[in-house]
Amino acid sequence: MTRLSRDEIKAACEAFFLTDAVRPAPGTAFVPQSGYRLGRFLDKDTGQSVPMLVASIAQDRLLEIFADLIGYLDALVDVILETSHDSEDGRHKDLWRESIDLPVLLSHVWDYEDLLLEDGCTGMAVLESTSGVEVQLDEHKLLYVYADDLEPFLAVLKKHGVRRNDRMKLICEVEHLHATTDDYKQRFDEMCRRFGVASDAPALNS
Repeated sequence: MTRLSRDEIKAACEAFFLTDAVRPAPGTAFVPQSGYRLGRFLDKDTGQSVPMLVASIAQDRLLEIFADLIGYLDALVDVILETSHDSEDGRHKDLWRESIDLPVLLSHVWDYEDLLLEDGCTGMAVLESTSGVEVQLDEHKLLYVYADDLEPFLAVLKKHGVRRNDRMKLICEVEHLHATTDDYKQRFDEMCRRFGVASDAPALNS
């Protein structure tokens, strides 16, 4: 096992330009990397297995790549806003907005760039209701794509110079800390109103 000093880990994290949303826990020898992994997601309810990719992207390109991935979806999509702001036990709320025009969605994404990048209790998923294809920016600021055909999304990553690395460890797989503020909670509530969803929806198991 390679052991790094705290200063080495800090330098590596800063070089990667992590967002302020999530950080490795103190004493955790984790160095974030840019790249993506391929795998399959097993839906425990249906038993179906779906191809998936997960990508770790530095802060300065994260939202741009998220927007480019969304750009391959239908002109009309569904959106899930995820929040764990009021959670004390790992539960979160998934707030669902059906049928939003893709250009309108992208406008909202850029309006709330600070929240989506820097708040460790906010996530967003965009879905095609017809095909079930999903693109997600989760609370760890990782990008996920679930689709039978991943090729268009892999082309986006290739265009941005993101390389495949199936041995890459993700920050969600090590001890880590999420960060948020009261201001971000208020911004999330504002975003909910913009999308027309209720911020008092029931909590779900994470």
